[in-house]
Amino acid sequence: MKKFIFALCLMGLTGAVSANVEGPALLESHANLDSKINLQRGARTFMNYCLSCHSASYMRYSRLVDDLGLTKESVEQNLMFTTDKIGNTMQVAMKPADAEQWFGVPPPDLSVIARARGADWLYSFLMGFYKDEKRPTGVNNLYFPTTAMPAVLSSLQGVQVLKTAAEGEAHGEGHGEGHAGPALELAMPGTQSPEEYEATVRDLVSFMVYLGEPAKLVRYRIGFWVIAFLFVLFISTYLLKKEYWKDVH
Repeated sequence: MKKFIFALCLMGLTGAVSANVEGPALLESHANLDSKINLQRGARTFMNYCLSCHSASYMRYSRLVDDLGLTKESVEQNLMFTTDKIGNTMQVAMKPADAEQWFGVPPPDLSVIARARGADWLYSFLMGFYKDEKRPTGVNNLYFPTTAMPAVLSSLQGVQVLKTAAEGEAHGEGHGEGHAGPALELAMPGTQSPEEYEATVRDLVSFMVYLGEPAKLVRYRIGFWVIAFLFVLFISTYLLKKEYWKDVH
C-alpha cells in the first residue's frame, strides 16, 4: 500500500514538472497584499476591465470598505457599475447565453481564480497577449494558447508581436528570466509604459489574490498580535519557571 501511494505521488510530481517544462516559464508576479493602496488600484482595474465580462459572485462590495480602507461613498460612486446596493455580490449584467455566443464559452467567475491558477500564472497570462490574425479575437496568448479571451488591457499595454526563439536570442531578450522559448516584442505602445503596465497588472493580480481569500488580511493582522502575545507569554513563563525552581537543585 505504501509503495502504491509513493508511486502515485511520484507520478503527480513528474506530471507537474513535465507541464512546467513544456510551457514557457512563468513570470514572477510579486503579488503584494500588504499595501492597501496597491489593492485599491487593483480593485479599480478589476471593476473597469474585468467585471464587464467576469463575475466575482462570492465577493460583496461592502467587503472593500472593511478590508481596503475605502469609504462607502467612494465604492458606490467609483466601483459599482452593475448594482446600486453595496451589500450585493459582484455580478455582471451579461447573460451567460450571450457570452457563450460571443466568446464560444461563458467567461468564468473570478472569485477564486487566483487560488485555482496561482498568482504567477495570472500575471504571466495578462502579460502574454500578442497579435495573431488567425484567431477570432485577433490575439493569442503565450501562456494560454487559443484562449477565447480578448486582450482587454491592450489599450494600456499596447500591441505585442511574437518573436521566434532565434530572434529573441539574437537580441538577448526573453519573456521572463531563464526563458529560452518564444519572446514577445512591443510593436505598438499603449497609454502606459511597460513599467507602468507591469505595475498595473501586479496590482490587479494582488487584488485577485485578495479576492480569493479576503480573510487572509484579517489573519495577517491577528497573526502579528498572536505572535507578540506568545512571545510575551514565553518570557513570563520562563521567568516564572526560574522563580519556582531556583531552590530546587
